[in-house]
Amino acid sequence: MRIGQGLRFKFRLIPFIATVLLIVLGISLAQWQTRRGDQKQALANAMQERGVEAPLQLDGKVMASTADPKQLEFRHITVQGEFVADWPVYLDNRSYQGNPGFYVLMPFKIANSTSHILVERGWLPLNLQTRSKLLPYSTPTGEITLQGVARLNPGRVMQLGQPTALQPKAIVQNLDVAELAHATKLPFQPVVIEQSNDTKDGLVRDWPSPALGIERHRGYEFQWYALAAMAFLFFVVTGFKNGTKAGSDE
Repeated sequence: MRIGQGLRFKFRLIPFIATVLLIVLGISLAQWQTRRGDQKQALANAMQERGVEAPLQLDGKVMASTADPKQLEFRHITVQGEFVADWPVYLDNRSYQGNPGFYVLMPFKIANSTSHILVERGWLPLNLQTRSKLLPYSTPTGEITLQGVARLNPGRVMQLGQPTALQPKAIVQNLDVAELAHATKLPFQPVVIEQSNDTKDGLVRDWPSPALGIERHRGYEFQWYALAAMAFLFFVVTGFKNGTKAGSDE
């Protein structure tokens, strides 16, 4: 194909197919990153909006009237009740400021109710001398008031090996509320509370913010769109070069 005087474009089928595939791939992956970035942005907006709302007083009836537990995530929660002290569970491989340790989790019976909620009480450092022997901490007795932030789960890490069977004082890598409800035979609310108020127990409650990575998704989005654009430009430029070379040989 000749375009103007002395300028010729040479169409080549195989490079054309390869270019189309790269463009389709680049655009598809860029759009996927766009959707992921939008989802993370919506999550960030929800965190900001719910973080300034008045604390929700939780009782056994609140969650029953809430169709979607996601609507409670990141809400500040206040709840009265008492810890089920004989059922602590420890999440392993949780670090704080570079130090190894555990998250202490414990069921909390909601006052004037048969319902329970799982509480992430805080971080406990690892006993460097004897790993299997936990450092001491205290548990409040009787009815208390807890404050915290609602989360859908206690967070997850990569599972190494077979999960440990759930039992009181079990050290596990990950924990699901439904799994704990089955093991304890107790009714649980479908959210978890990250405790924020101090109950004089010796645990650290400096919870990490969720790693959303919105900027990373936007960066990948740009890179995939750039790949699609470069594939198209490369096909066009090399086509003109080959066409010009072929024309000069005539």
